Order: sequence, then structure tokens, then C-alpha cells
Amino acid sequence: MKLNYFDHNATTRVDDVVMEAMLPYFQHEYGNASSRHALGTAARRAIDKAREQVAAAVGVQPVQVIFTSGGSEANNLFIRGAADSLQPAHMAISAIEHPCVLKPAQALAHRTVGRWTLQRLAVNQRGQIDPAAAREALSTQKAALVSVMLANNETGVIQDVAAIADFARSQDAYVHTDAVQGLGKIPVDFAALNVNAMTLSSHKIYGPKGAAALIVDKRLLLKPLIYGGGHENGLRSGTENVPAIVGFGVACELAKARMLDTAQHVARLRDMLEQGLIGMGAEIFGADAERIPNTTYFALPDVEGDTLVVKLDKMGFAVASGAACSSVNPGQSHVLDAMQVDPLLARCAVRVSLGRSNTQAQIEGFLEATRKIVEALRSMSSLSL
Repeated sequence: MKLNYFDHNATTRVDDVVMEAMLPYFQHEYGNASSRHALGTAARRAIDKAREQVAAAVGVQPVQVIFTSGGSEANNLFIRGAADSLQPAHMAISAIEHPCVLKPAQALAHRTVGRWTLQRLAVNQRGQIDPAAAREALSTQKAALVSVMLANNETGVIQDVAAIADFARSQDAYVHTDAVQGLGKIPVDFAALNVNAMTLSSHKIYGPKGAAALIVDKRLLLKPLIYGGGHENGLRSGTENVPAIVGFGVACELAKARMLDTAQHVARLRDMLEQGLIGMGAEIFGADAERIPNTTYFALPDVEGDTLVVKLDKMGFAVASGAACSSVNPGQSHVLDAMQVDPLLARCAVRVSLGRSNTQAQIEGFLEATRKIVEALRSMSSLSL
């Protein structure tokens, strides 16, 4: 049975062009980039090129790119690294942040020594932060650190980061955005967003796992999470993962070049998908908000999301019930809770996230498979009454 992959917000297949660029650095150009011999120098040049490619994707200088092992590390580097460079104060993050922002923020708020106060910026029922409401919240208690994601990994809803950042920075706050789900799907410009730091990740844009970056304002003060040989301008020690960093650089270059075509393609498929789902009685979360073009987060009342995911998988369709990184709490979405979605409906949530390889035929097949599953489940439910 052929797999139809509809889970691109969780991860993506490594692009053939990316893989080809990476291969020499596994066996032939295998030097440590800190070594002074020819192999080491070649590795350093490869990292320098990748740094330029990542920087170009979001309009910054290469020196602003700090490579990390993943988006989670990059988010932790900002939250914990910035907090440790400041006196304990107030922090504000959106209520729908990824756990790798939420959890380090919560940890800072529960420390015995150097405790920070933590405020969650509310979203409305469309999954959006109202910039006016955010300004009011930040006026009530001045924040030293603010983090608001660019696009939500579950709903795909896009936040007005620039408007929130403008006000927060006027109060001298450091502002960060997790742009992992935005890169390659919508334009991402560091300066236009007016943030001090931004997180990007390779494996969401057809690059390899194990490479990501924190983009930093040159004025941002951070303390490292990992001490050692002083790699990445002293902010992230450890021998660089050269093949993954090379792949990340190429993936960024491709993502920028292909963004418009990819966005148009997946948006057309998503619209077709949502029309079919609405015809079955589905509710689309965040449908009235601006969203990244590839994401549909829906619920069919009385059909549990986990059940639908398992049955679709058996029919050859890979989808997610909520966020893959939150699979330890199946059926529970803090994003839908923040959007004030009824808990019974939230248990029915399923996420489809499309990519460049998806086709109209796959969407038609998905809708037909979903229809059959829903009819069978509802028939069984009616017989049990």
C-alpha cells in the first residue's frame, strides 16, 4: 500500500538536491571544522557557506546565525540564555507556543533562585493574538522577555509578530519569534518582524534533522546553554554537524526559491480538502484567520481524533492528531484550549499539513477514505444505542 504523507508540519522528506549536497561530508570531506589541516578547512568553508545561505533566507548577516541541533535547542537558548543574562523580571509568551518555549519559561517561573514571573498572552477563538490586547497586557506589567510564534504548528494561524514586537521593544523588551513553521511557506524577514531573535529549523523545509538556528540581533545578550570549546561565537559549544548544517543551508536556499510555487500549490489542495471536509460536517479551527497555506486543523464531531488517525494510517494516509511533539498527551491540545474550543470537540482534532509532493488525487483519496471511516464509526455508534 502506497503511503500518502500529509504530516509535513511534523517533518519533511530530505530533498534530493539537499541529500546530494550532504553526501561528501559523511565520508570524503569528513574533517572537524576546528582542525587546521586541509580537511578541517574544507569543513569550515562548508559551514561558512551554509551560514550565508541561512542568513539570506531571512535577510540577515551571516554573523547573526547561531547553529544548533534543533528548534527546541534554539528556543531554549533564547529563553534561558536571555533570562540568565538579565536580572529576574517579567516574561510574556503567547498561550499557544510550542512546548519548547512554554516549558523553559515555566521552569524559570518555578526556580527557587532567580525566579521570573510569567504571563501568557491570550488568543481569541480564531487562534490570534489581538495586538491591542497584547499592548494592554504588556502595559499592565512591563516584560523583559517576549516570545510569540510566527505561525502555529497545529492550526497554522499566523500572528502579527511585528505589531507586538514594536510595542514590546518600545518598553526595552527582548523579543523572540519561533518561525519554524513559517519558513518556506510565507515570507520571513527578520528586520520586518522587528524581533531580537528568531528560531528556524531544517527538517521542516526538506532538510535533515539535527540542524537548526537561532538568528540573533547583534545587540542581544545571551549566555550559552552548552559550554566547551567556544563554537558558534561562544554561544553553542560542540563539534559542528557538518553534513546536517550543509543540508540546512541548501534547504534554505531552495525554500526561498520555491516558496511562491509551493504556497500556491498547497493552498489549492488545502482549499479542496477543506471544502470536502466541511461537506462532511467538519469544523476547521482558525478558518477565519490568516494561516500558512498548507495546514488544516479540523474536527468531525463524535469522531475521536486518535481513532481517525489510526484508521487513516491503515488506509495509507499519514496525518496527526494535534502536534507530533506533544504526542505524550494524546487528545490534549493546549492550543485548542487557549482558543476556548469545547474539550469534547478538541478530542476530535486532526491535523493535515501538505507539502510539495501532494497531489489532487491524494486529496480525493483522503476525502473518500475519511468519508468511509466516519460513516462506519457513526453506524457502529448508532447500533450501540
